[in-house]
Amino acid sequence: MNTTIQNPPPLEFQKAAQRLKRVVTRTPLTFCASLSRRFNCNVYLKREDLQVVRSYKLRGAYNMMSSLSEDQLQRGVVCASAGNHAQGFAFSCRKLDVKGVVFMPIITPNQKVTQTKMHGENNIEIKLIGDTFDDCQVAAKEYTAKHGMTFIPPFDDYKIIEGQATVAIETLEQLPEIDFLFVPVGGGGLSAGMGSYFKMYSPKTKIIGVEPEGAPSMLAAMKAGHPVTLENIEQFVDGASVKRVGEITYSICKDVIDDMHLVPEGKICSTILQLYNEDAIVVEPAGALAVAALDDYTDVIAGKNVVCVVSGSNNDIDRMQEIKERSLQYEGLKHYFLIRFAQRPGALKQFVNEVLGPNDDITRFEYMQKHNKETGPALVGIELKSREDYQVLLSNLRKLGVNYTELNKNDNVFGYLV
Repeated sequence: MNTTIQNPPPLEFQKAAQRLKRVVTRTPLTFCASLSRRFNCNVYLKREDLQVVRSYKLRGAYNMMSSLSEDQLQRGVVCASAGNHAQGFAFSCRKLDVKGVVFMPIITPNQKVTQTKMHGENNIEIKLIGDTFDDCQVAAKEYTAKHGMTFIPPFDDYKIIEGQATVAIETLEQLPEIDFLFVPVGGGGLSAGMGSYFKMYSPKTKIIGVEPEGAPSMLAAMKAGHPVTLENIEQFVDGASVKRVGEITYSICKDVIDDMHLVPEGKICSTILQLYNEDAIVVEPAGALAVAALDDYTDVIAGKNVVCVVSGSNNDIDRMQEIKERSLQYEGLKHYFLIRFAQRPGALKQFVNEVLGPNDDITRFEYMQKHNKETGPALVGIELKSREDYQVLLSNLRKLGVNYTELNKNDNVFGYLV
């Protein structure tokens, strides 16, 4: 089955740019010295994290809403969003002075809910419904139909795609010679818009779409030849995790994206910390996607001009501990065990002295309670200085005859206990 959109309208890039001229920030394209040294090429970051609402989503939302008739605007608009589209939508409602209703998943970080309220002020109402974007979108569309309003989708509309394409217009004006463009992919609006513009005005540029490993909806669509609904997705990269890409976005992306690439969530977390520590750039998980993919393209990008789209910076500070934890586990520096200590004096002291290396650190220790309230095994978290120290740690555990279970290798038990 091949997805073909019959008689698609032309994407009016320049008209979109004119509509957005007085509303969006022309974000910088900055040369990143640290990444350029690491990959032996010229890496530039398109800083949509510095957009008015701290993500590119404003572009598509405002472009579509400002294209509606006066009657449509008066009846009001509705959107469903994990956060960034909601903020662009809310900002647009206030700018255009129209009533908007925002549907957001219950799990949306508080920071994004607060920011949405701030950008929309009295022009918007927020409804928290469902555990995923897809659940919340169903409720939003039902509400739209019931109240005779207009639905503003996060990605699957030509006007949305057209607005997102203005990121590409700016990028090519700022750097005409680009060999590789790395762009994050969620529902496909940004990649469809930027990909279409680049294929028209810079066809030699290789477009690399990047998805989180736990939500490979565009890659699945390309393999199947049509959009498919994934049964389960990892929702950590909330700005780019959807169960199904758009029909329109897929029909464009299949022709303009040269390669689809998946990045593990742990790698994304390491990239977030790296960008903060080395370049003082604060990004959300989806904002780190493009940069996180560079390691896997080291050989082909050497000596080239490379652009990574940093799509947003709406990150809740409460998530930083989880981000650090995921990064440490991905890098092989954090490990959890269930350890059944021998019931004799000095067993714990011996463990510390003979199992742990000089640079190993116990970061978590708690005894588990059995049903009869007797002391059970201990949950022990150990942080290492280098990945190589792990095999030494395991060797010491075996040498001492410690009864242990590695929790990192059992997703179900790990999720329950840790």
